[in-house]
Amino acid sequence: MTRSEPTSEALAAAERNLCGLVNAVARQIEGHIRERAGALNLTAAQAVALRELSGPLTMRDLADRMACEPSNATFVVDRLEEQGIVERRPHPNDRRAKQLVLTPEGAALRERLLALLTEDSPLAQFTPQDQAALSELLLRALR
Repeated sequence: MTRSEPTSEALAAAERNLCGLVNAVARQIEGHIRERAGALNLTAAQAVALRELSGPLTMRDLADRMACEPSNATFVVDRLEEQGIVERRPHPNDRRAKQLVLTPEGAALRERLLALLTEDSPLAQFTPQDQAALSELLLRALR
């Protein structure tokens, strides 16, 4: 090993530091979502569900996108359904499954939410090129 190569301890410390930074950004994003959701009388979980409902989804697909158990997603969707934001409809290809679909009111609320989430977002300071690079790096980390 030459002097210019980092030691395994230095690499481990850099990785720990990076994990801490990613965690800090995630906490900032969660706080931002919570704050913006509250402005629309939504919980953070409801806001995340609405953000992810870009089209018809099954409960399992929504739970995967929300990174939670299906039972937790069901609880969130039950509240959204009570508020007239989401409907459960028969799945076109699987008679055992239901699809979650936004109502017209839900679609309008989603648009307002997305606008609020992009306002002063912790990631808004990045240029489109920065965002693309960060997205690529995060996708590589997920592989």
